[in-house]
Amino acid sequence: MFFYITDDDEVFRSMLSQIIEDEELGDVIGEADDGSFLDAHMLAMKHVDILFIDLLMPIQDGIETIRRIAPSFKGKIIMISQVESKELIGEAYSLGIEYYITKPLNRNEVLSVVQKVMERIRLERSIKDIQKSLSNVFDWNSSKEQKAPSEEKKITDWGQILLSELGIAGENGSKDLLEIIDYLYHYETKQALETGFPILKDIFTHISLKKLGPVASQDEVDRERKASEQRVRRAIYQSLNHLASLGLTDFANQKFENYASKFFDFTTVRQRMTELKQASLISSTHTRINAKKFIQVLYFEAKQLLDEGY
Repeated sequence: MFFYITDDDEVFRSMLSQIIEDEELGDVIGEADDGSFLDAHMLAMKHVDILFIDLLMPIQDGIETIRRIAPSFKGKIIMISQVESKELIGEAYSLGIEYYITKPLNRNEVLSVVQKVMERIRLERSIKDIQKSLSNVFDWNSSKEQKAPSEEKKITDWGQILLSELGIAGENGSKDLLEIIDYLYHYETKQALETGFPILKDIFTHISLKKLGPVASQDEVDRERKASEQRVRRAIYQSLNHLASLGLTDFANQKFENYASKFFDFTTVRQRMTELKQASLISSTHTRINAKKFIQVLYFEAKQLLDEGY
């Protein structure tokens, strides 16, 4: 994430920058000591995601500045001030700020607010990316109301979109993953997942039985189950490689931000990025992947998209 800080207190700007850098929230790519120096075009050119702006400044205050740049600035705004006037705070929120932080600076409050705003940005970007992908897959010329029931999207349609976003739509294990989320969707329909997520062995056994049919022997089912597990793990590992590569190229890449820490443990992603940076392109015995977490997140993300009907 890219941050820009506007405050007439140089010490405050320095302290806020230090928190952002220490907590690895992103990069502070610019500062200003008055709102009069801000321009929506300049912020767009710098790809500012989150703008911190003080309420009271000597030439142009935060309210005036937000009113001026809001029509064109696409990022999120967090206001900061010692003033706790309900009228001014209410006006700031009416102009579209996300949160209001009071001075003196509190590290925990800053972390909490910034993380919430970052999560909202990631969610919005994720939805936009998926909608963009959908335009290449589905025909949007007809409205949803005009579609016949047979044309309604299934959870596997959304799963396919997510696999494409994760860079593994063409992998051998992608078909297994789609079979898995389809099974989980019908499983949850019959019995709620509150009782616990099915164990992976049972999931793979089920999709193997479905593929081979009821006449298959136990040995055949076991062989297919193990082969399916290997295909899925290879696909998941390729997704890790894909996202780690995106992160190495551009740490602010939208897909990297949206999916890396959601589908994988952050330490795993950073470890794989380090290996790729050192040209360790072959599979590493040190990089462990959590297949169950990946499958759970894939299912719940696909189900959310299906339920929301984007």
